[in-house]
Order: sequence, then C-alpha cells, then structure tokens
Amino acid sequence: MKRGHGIWLFIGCAALAVAPAATAKERAPAPTAAAGATPSAPPAKAAPRTILFIGNSFTQGAHSAARNWRAGTVTDLNNAGYGGVPALFKLFAEQAGLDYDVSLETQGGKSLGFHYDERRTLFDRSWDIVVLQEFSTLDREKPGDPTAYLRDVARLVSLFKTRNPAADIRLASTWTRADQTYKPGGHWYGKPVTAMADDLRAAADSARSATPSVAGIVPVGQAWSRAMAEGVADPNPYDGIGYGQLDLWAYDHYHASVAGYYLSALVTFGAITGVDPTTLGPKEKGADELGLSGAQAAALQAVARDTLKGSNEPHG
Repeated sequence: MKRGHGIWLFIGCAALAVAPAATAKERAPAPTAAAGATPSAPPAKAAPRTILFIGNSFTQGAHSAARNWRAGTVTDLNNAGYGGVPALFKLFAEQAGLDYDVSLETQGGKSLGFHYDERRTLFDRSWDIVVLQEFSTLDREKPGDPTAYLRDVARLVSLFKTRNPAADIRLASTWTRADQTYKPGGHWYGKPVTAMADDLRAAADSARSATPSVAGIVPVGQAWSRAMAEGVADPNPYDGIGYGQLDLWAYDHYHASVAGYYLSALVTFGAITGVDPTTLGPKEKGADELGLSGAQAAALQAVARDTLKGSNEPHG
C-alpha cells in the first residue's frame, strides 16, 4: 500500500511540473517579423480624374452668390477667382465619394472661338473630361446661327483628342433667356419659353453629329424647361414669381440665379458621373451654403434626375 501511494504521488508531482510550462507556451506571443524588415506598402491611391470647363459667365456663375463661392476648391486657369458651376460640381463629387481635379477657363461674353484663338495655350494638354459651353445665343451678331459653333467645337475637340484620344468631351446646352423671349427685339420674342433652349439643344445635336468624337450633350436647358413645366420654377419673371416657385434667372433675366446655377451643376454632375443627383439629398452642403432650402434642393435634384433619364445621353 505504501509503495502504491508513492507511485501516485510521483505521477501527480510530474503533472504539476508540466502544466505551468504548457500554459506558459500557450500564452507566449506569436513571433514577430525580424527587426528591420520592411512592412508592405499600402496600395497606391488612384489619381483624381481631371475635368476642364470652358465657357463664359454661364459657367462662372455670374450675377449670383455662386460666382466666387468655394473658388479655392477648383483651379481657375485665368486666376480670376471664380468658383461657379465647376465648384458646385466639385462639391457634389466629393459628397458622392468621387475624386475629381476640377479646372475652368472662362471669359464673360465670349464664344468658344475666342477660347480657341486667344486662350488655348492655357489648356492645351491632356484632360480626362472637357465640358464646352458656347455663347448664350450661339452667335452675338446672328443669334441662333450655329455656323461658328460647329466650327469651333470641331477645332477644340481635335485639340483635346490629339492630347488624349480617350478624352470624354461634352457640350453644355444652356437655358432660355427670359429677356430674349419676353422683351420686344429679342430673337425668340413671342415664342414659347422653351423655344430658345430647344434651338440651343438642336445646335448642340448638330455639332455632335458633325464631330462624332463628342461624347454627349449636357441638357441644362431641357432641365430648366422641365422645372418650369412641373411648377418648380416660374416661367415668366416679368409678371411676378408664383408662390412657392423658384426664379431660375438672376435680376437681369439673362444669367442664372443661385437656383439656376445649382440646377445647371446638378445636370452636369449627373451627366458626367452617372450618379443620380437625388442621392445628394435635401441636406446637400452646397444648397445650404448658397441659401436654398432642403425642399428646394430636393426638387431641383429630382428635375435633374428626370431630365437625364429622358435624355438618351451617355452618363458617366
């Protein structure tokens, strides 16, 4: 009996001696990389897409609070300090999680021909996307005549395609001017408020047909017409603005108001990125900073979305 007890005592002591060693081994930290080893580098961030806006006061956001708004977020190739539609596009893209390097080259009251003849050294380089905006009546001396427009679109497209054959080039088709529609002497006087925008769109379509490298049209004028037809905006600022409706024009009934430029930028954003403008929502930052209510922002976003749905234009 004594010998049996001795054996069991020996086995128990041996087990107690082994257990702490096993536990210590289990608790030991995993081996680390050798000192001085180079950690793996994080994946490189893709470069932002470059986009250039060429146009005049309609791109600048002239006669509204949008003109110099957030100018520091975009590159003005003329160092004039404009933000306008390009700055709105930039903010929309950021809120959508998209990275764009946005530049603009603008001059009030000028045509695309002026930019090609006088300013092309500023932008003669490779761009991913280019948006071209023509003079509001196409030709200052011959309103509605698209001859020079077709020529200048072809020249600019050739320049940009030479620098980058994959460049995505769009034509901005702008809005009806109330002063050209409701005042005697206007080229579209006595015609429906949609007539001027429709003529500008027809000219853009002709330019695209003549220069097939144009990827598509940004239907800003059609969005304005839709906003009026749906009661979001008042169609005639000369007889007062309807209750609950927006005035898309500035005080001169020629340029856009903040609401008009906001709608222009929404359509541009949706056309270029393929993102539904309504995903920006009523709390969109730009609308708040520029004085539009959440309800107004949401209404304009819906107009932009519906215009793009019916445009049959490539998005993104």
